[in-house]
Amino acid sequence: MLVRDIMRERVASVGMDDKLETVREIFAQAPFHHLLVLEDDKLVGIVSDKDLYRAISPYLDSFAENQRDRDTLSRKVHQIMSREPVTVSPELGVRSAADLMLARGISCLPVLEQGQVVGILTWRDLLRAVLIPQH
Repeated sequence: MLVRDIMRERVASVGMDDKLETVREIFAQAPFHHLLVLEDDKLVGIVSDKDLYRAISPYLDSFAENQRDRDTLSRKVHQIMSREPVTVSPELGVRSAADLMLARGISCLPVLEQGQVVGILTWRDLLRAVLIPQH
């Protein structure tokens, strides 16, 4: 089985200068846990929901919220993104992709073909492939 067989082609992305408020809204509205950061259609980084929650104030939307907490939403994506993400080809074997994710301690792999993003592979996709029989 190849990465192509189980990757998700629907990929959410943001720009380097987008605000964390935008990232927060995307995560709140869609079932994504990773956003690819693109600049001129080239992959330059990844932001996960965990990255976002580490970067914003835990007091947002609480009675203790103040302006300093709200200001954390004005930070830019490039300030918190993971740079130089590990990527894979759609032709890579699923086992090799899983080994790579475990070895690097990462939860997703952008899938590139000729330098262009064609999908994303997450640990959830790997679990789904193992637990749900392929037809």
